[in-house]
Amino acid sequence: MKIFLIGFMGCGKSTHGKKLALKLGYDFIDLDHQIERNLGTSIAAYFAEHGEQAFRKLESETLKTFNYPQNCVVATGGGAPCFFDNMDWMNANGLAVYIQMTPLALARRLEHGKEKRPLLKDLDEAGLVAFIEHKLAEREADYSRAALIANGINLTADDLRALVLSHP
Repeated sequence: MKIFLIGFMGCGKSTHGKKLALKLGYDFIDLDHQIERNLGTSIAAYFAEHGEQAFRKLESETLKTFNYPQNCVVATGGGAPCFFDNMDWMNANGLAVYIQMTPLALARRLEHGKEKRPLLKDLDEAGLVAFIEHKLAEREADYSRAALIANGINLTADDLRALVLSHP
């Protein structure tokens, strides 16, 4: 089974994904890290040089052509479900799980790592919350198409494992 973790940046897709994979005995794949490995540079650098549209195309191609192990947990990029037919593809090829959090909770998590995130690096605290509110409003329709939704506040690997295993 392939489990695709989706949600806004900072919701814990990579952190929870690693722990969930360990609990299930599955492989863990961080799609952003795979893209960086393939590029030989950071996503931020690629984004700055080529723009968001080029990155989203590359992200979609990587999502759909990666040679996934039979059983794996995949942490996707925050925007991955919202472009092209990526959400349809994830639902057809695995189990999509949305890790849902409020804009304020996300802003608190993202405040200290803004420099590494191209879309956030120039925002102050109020700007960060406003940006997250706006982006979440845009993305919620795509995110909510996941087969499962997990509340990201105080989420544990055991909670996530139980949620995934309860899905028919």
